Amino acid sequence: MRLLFAGTPAPAVVALDALLGSSHEVVAVLTRPDAPSGRGRRTSRSPVAGRADAAGIPVLQPRSPREPEFLDALRDLAVDCAPVVAYGALVPPAALQLPRHGWVNLHFSLLPAWRGAAPVQHAVMAGDEVTGAATFQLEAGLDTGPVFGVVTEPIGPRDTAGDLLQRLAVSGAGLLVATLDGIADGSLRAEPQPAEGVSLAPRIETADAQVDWTLPA
Repeated sequence: MRLLFAGTPAPAVVALDALLGSSHEVVAVLTRPDAPSGRGRRTSRSPVAGRADAAGIPVLQPRSPREPEFLDALRDLAVDCAPVVAYGALVPPAALQLPRHGWVNLHFSLLPAWRGAAPVQHAVMAGDEVTGAATFQLEAGLDTGPVFGVVTEPIGPRDTAGDLLQRLAVSGAGLLVATLDGIADGSLRAEPQPAEGVSLAPRIETADAQVDWTLPA
């Protein structure tokens, strides 16, 4: 299939690499605009943009995917599907309907658990023993779309969110390729998420990282 890959941070690069090595064709990449980063606050490209540059893939960086110019570009690309890994902005309904097979999101939790921006961190904070990754059909709701497939991952007693995310990025990339393969050959159908077991994982704020020194070790 012809793909538009949407992603921004380093964990998404793992999935992009997997897609570049697959039978599908990544014709363009959608990522967040260049932004200040690091101690010097120098403007830099996202990790996904840097990988796309190295691979010679066109990069789209709209301030918002609602922009008419982006929607026109997406229409002109005539992609079959748009896989998403931590893009960082809401995809509007006008864009969701353009690819023939829609947008397929790789989310780092076992949906419907931990819907939201920080599923890995919340799974660790909650003391979960098992988490995973899921691919699902992107729709207007927050991580509510029907699920294509899942992989599970145990959480060790000394795992940090960073440790866990590294492993999920690898297993999730394999799941994403397998999902797109199944969509392409017609062997895979998405199943609605269960109504039970929903939990939310909003982004981590500074207050979430503060240590309460009155607690025992």
